[in-house]
Amino acid sequence: MSGWQTLFYKEVLRFWKVAFQTVAAPIVTALLYLMIFGHVLEDRVQVYDSVNYTAFLLPGLVMMSVLQNAFANSSSSLIQSKIMGNIVFLLLTPLSHRAWFVAYVGSSIVRGLVVGAGVMAVAWWFAKPSLVAPLWILVFAFMGAALLGALGLIAGLWAEKFDQMAAFQNFLIMPMTFLSGVFYSIHSLPAFWQQVSHLNPFFYMIDGFRYGFFGQSDVSPWVSLGLVGAALAVVSAIALHLLKIGYKIRH
Repeated sequence: MSGWQTLFYKEVLRFWKVAFQTVAAPIVTALLYLMIFGHVLEDRVQVYDSVNYTAFLLPGLVMMSVLQNAFANSSSSLIQSKIMGNIVFLLLTPLSHRAWFVAYVGSSIVRGLVVGAGVMAVAWWFAKPSLVAPLWILVFAFMGAALLGALGLIAGLWAEKFDQMAAFQNFLIMPMTFLSGVFYSIHSLPAFWQQVSHLNPFFYMIDGFRYGFFGQSDVSPWVSLGLVGAALAVVSAIALHLLKIGYKIRH
């Protein structure tokens, strides 16, 4: 295997060795959300015609799981390597910054998609949403996982201890995912909060992903695709630049 393939394999093996924690636990968490919110709001909320609330909720929970676990994979791996000191073994290799990026983000995509597929498989017993446009589902799942994997790289490079990483996740990633339309349509919000929601890139990832199931969304899927693609390009460029200069890992 080439250098990036070896690092990619190492990163996939890292989370797969503790799959009970990194894969099974997020699936159980998403299932609990589905059972609680679906049971409480099933007869009280109707978002799309002919789509019950539990079916509407399922794609949002799947995408939320993909995003959160893709971010957690790259960020936790990098911060652990920095704190434990074993990152020096990677720095001694002739791997380029692009190889680091492909390996870390690639493994984050794998973890995000595995968890998302697991949530979908388990939750299918509770709701069976239609698959109107499967290609849109795959595109947004892949791009969302890549975006959060790259963002996790930035967070892992910036953070110097675990509480900084926890602050990044608790005060940025978690609020942006929960306030992105996972549990509701933004059309149910007051006008001001609808405008605020349109500033959240996570909203476009989840809304575009949900379009693949129902053929309905709060904004055009093409708009969502363009904005998510632009965000992915910007975040990837920043992550590549920080890796290239060795931000907080070479000095």
